[in-house]
Amino acid sequence: MAGTEEELDDLLDDLEPSAEGTQLYEHFRVVADKGQALLRVDKFLFDHLEHASRNRIQNAADAGMVMANGKPVKSNYKVKPLDVITVMMDRPRYSSEIEPEDIPLDIVFEDECLMVVNKPAGLVVHPGCGNFHGTLVNAVAWHLRDNPAYDPNSPQVGLVHRIDKDTSGLLVIAKTPYAKTSLGKQFFDKTTKRAYQALVWGIPQAPEGTVESQITRNPKDRLQMAVSFDPEVGKHAVTHYTVLERYLYTSLVECRLETGRTHQIRVHMKHLGHPLFSDERYGGSEILKGMATGSYRLFVQDCFNTCPRQALHARTLGFVHPVTGQEMFFNSQLPADMQALIGKWREYANSN
Repeated sequence: MAGTEEELDDLLDDLEPSAEGTQLYEHFRVVADKGQALLRVDKFLFDHLEHASRNRIQNAADAGMVMANGKPVKSNYKVKPLDVITVMMDRPRYSSEIEPEDIPLDIVFEDECLMVVNKPAGLVVHPGCGNFHGTLVNAVAWHLRDNPAYDPNSPQVGLVHRIDKDTSGLLVIAKTPYAKTSLGKQFFDKTTKRAYQALVWGIPQAPEGTVESQITRNPKDRLQMAVSFDPEVGKHAVTHYTVLERYLYTSLVECRLETGRTHQIRVHMKHLGHPLFSDERYGGSEILKGMATGSYRLFVQDCFNTCPRQALHARTLGFVHPVTGQEMFFNSQLPADMQALIGKWREYANSN
C-alpha cells in the first residue's frame, strides 16, 4: 500500500482536480481477491480505507483520481476479482507532519478548548495541493507550540471547517478532542450560524431567496464545482441569500449557509446568474454587466485591481461552546480590499 490511510484522507479532503495531461502519482493500491463479489468501487475503497469517508472517495472518483487497472472509473464502477484499484493524486507523496511556523494570527477569541481566528485572503488553510508550508494550520501550531496537550498532527484536534484560500473571514479551531467532536457535530447537524457577505455581478430579481441543489465536479471543467439536481450526484447544499445594497450593476449580498460544500456560495450565486465579483474561476473577473464605454471599463478594471480575488468574506460565525453550553456569536469587519471595492461601487451608483 502506498502512503498511509491518514495521509490519504487528508489528501482527499484537500483534493483539487488536475488539468488534462498532468502527471499523477499513486498514493494507494489494493488488488481485489480472487473471490471478490461485484461491488461499487467507492464502497470497496471505503471498506479498505478506515480513515477515508465515502464522500471523499466519491470526490476523488469524480476528479478522475480513482482507477481500475490503470483507467479512471466513476464511483459506480463494479470491482471484479483481481482488479487493481489505485487512488492517484496530482502531487507526489509528502510528509504530512505539520511544523510550527511563525505566521501572524488575528485571534478573535481563545480559551482552553477552542480559538476563533479571522483569516486574511490569500492564506491557505491547510497543507496540501502544493502548499505544504505557510498555512493557517502551521500558524496555529506555532501559536500553541507550548501547549503539550495540542498535537497539530492529530486529527482529533485542529480545524473544524475550512474556507477557500482567497476568501477571508472567521474560522473555529478545536484545541481538545472533545471540542472538535462537539463542534464537528454542530456543523454536521447544521446548527451553526454562518453568514458571508459578497459583492456579486448584477441585481438579483428577488431581494431574498434560497438555492437548494446538489454540488458536484463540473464535468466540462474539472477545476470548477457545479450545480446538479440529480439526488444521486454530488452533495446536498443549501444557501439562503439576502440583497443588502444595489449599485446599478453589482449588489452586496449576505449568504447564510446550511451546508458547507466546496465553493458553495460561488457556485450557487453563479447558478443564479450573479457570479461573485472578481472570481476568476467562475467568470466573475470579466465585465458581465454595465455599459460598453471606455470610462466604465477603466472603472471596473480599477475595481478588479482594488480587490483582485473573489469578493467574499465569512463575516459571522455562531456555535454553542462545547464545555459551557453558552451560545457564542462572532462578527468580523469586511477587510480593507472589500471595503474599498464596495465604496467605489457605492460612489459610482450615487453619481450615475
